[in-house]
Amino acid sequence: MLVLVANLGSTSFKYRLFRMDESGGEVIAKGGYERVTDHAVVIEDALATLQRDGIIASPDEIDAVGFKTVLGKDLSGCVIADQKTIDALDGFTAVAPAHNPPYAAGIRQFEKALPKARLVALFETAFYQWTSPAYYNYAIPQSWRDIGIRRYGFHGASHKFIAERSADLCGREDVAEIARRLYLDGPQAVSGKPFRVISCHLGGSSSVTGIRDGVAIGSSMGFSPQSGLPQNNRVGDLDSAAIPFAMRTLGISLDEAERQLTKESGLLGLSGVSNDARDIEAAAVQGNAAAQLSIDANVHSIRHWIGAFLVDLGGLDALVFTAGIGENGAGSRAAVCKNLEAFGIHLDPVKNAACRATEAVISTDDSPVKIIVIPANEELVLAREVYRKLS
Repeated sequence: MLVLVANLGSTSFKYRLFRMDESGGEVIAKGGYERVTDHAVVIEDALATLQRDGIIASPDEIDAVGFKTVLGKDLSGCVIADQKTIDALDGFTAVAPAHNPPYAAGIRQFEKALPKARLVALFETAFYQWTSPAYYNYAIPQSWRDIGIRRYGFHGASHKFIAERSADLCGREDVAEIARRLYLDGPQAVSGKPFRVISCHLGGSSSVTGIRDGVAIGSSMGFSPQSGLPQNNRVGDLDSAAIPFAMRTLGISLDEAERQLTKESGLLGLSGVSNDARDIEAAAVQGNAAAQLSIDANVHSIRHWIGAFLVDLGGLDALVFTAGIGENGAGSRAAVCKNLEAFGIHLDPVKNAACRATEAVISTDDSPVKIIVIPANEELVLAREVYRKLS
C-alpha cells in the first residue's frame, strides 16, 4: 500500500510517501515547500514531482493519504477524512487557528487531486482518549463542558511513538505491542510490572506526557495547543484572570489580547530575542539576562510537569527526550535532569554531551531510570495507523 503522509501548515506543506505492508513501512520519497500561498498548487507540484522522478507512474497509484489533524469538535481517533472530519475541524477553528484551516482545506484539495485514494485523519488528541475524567475535566460550569471545553492533549503521534519505542529499548515487548495496537484494541492489561514513561516533546511547540503501559494518562497541554509549557511564541499556561485584567489595564480588545498571547508570548515574549531556541541560547551565552530567563522558565515548566507525572505514575522507568530541542539540546536535557538523582534519574554527562539528533541511552549504567533520546517519527506512526485503518 502506498501511503502519502501530508503535513500541512498555514504557509508550509511537507510530505512523505511510504510503502506499507504487514511487516512495517519504509519511506520511498519525501519533500516540502515553505512560504506557501496556495496549497492546491504545491500539492499538484508534489504529485507531478513524484511522477517525474519515477517514484510513481501515476498519482492513481497512491492508495491513501494520511493527515495529522490536530483538534476536532466532538471527534477524535483515527477516522476516515470525510465531510464529518472537515466539519469537526471547522467547529474548533477558533481554538486551533494555525492548524485546523490548513487541514480542512488540504482534505478538500486531496479529494480533488487524488479521487481514487482513501483519506484518513489521525487526530493529535487520539492518544489521550483513555485519560480519566479526573484528568480531563476542568472545574468549570457544566454549560462550558457541554460545548467541548476540557483537557485534550496534543502531539499525540509523537508521544505514541515514544510509548512504542521506549518499551522496545527497555525490553518490554509486551508493552510495545500494546502501544502499537492501541487504536485498534484499546488499552490492554499488563501481566508483569507496570511500565512507566514520561515523554518530553521539546521543540518550537512542546509538551510533556505521562504514559503507563503504552497508554497516556495525561499531558501538559490542555484545551488548546496554546497551553502547557511556554511555546515558541505562544503563552503556555496562564491564569484566566490575567486576560480581562490586561484588557482593561492596557485598553486592548479580546482579539488583540489573543493575538499577543499567540504571536508575541512564550519563549519570544520572555526573551525578547527570538522564538527559536538556538538564537535564545546564543544570546544567553553572550550574557543576555532575558534570554537566560526564557531558558530557565522553560526548564522550570518541564520539570514541574515531570514531577506531576512522576507522582501520578507512582514511579518511573524511562524519561525520554524527543523533537528538535529534546534531540539536540544537551544543555537543556542536563538542566531538566539536574539534582533528580533522589528519584532514580542519573544523567551521564559524557553520553549526554555526545548525543545529538540520534537515538541513545544517556543515563548512567547504574541509573534506576533510563534516560533516552529518541528522534521523533510522527509520520511513521501516521502511516502505520492509516494502513491499519484501511486494512
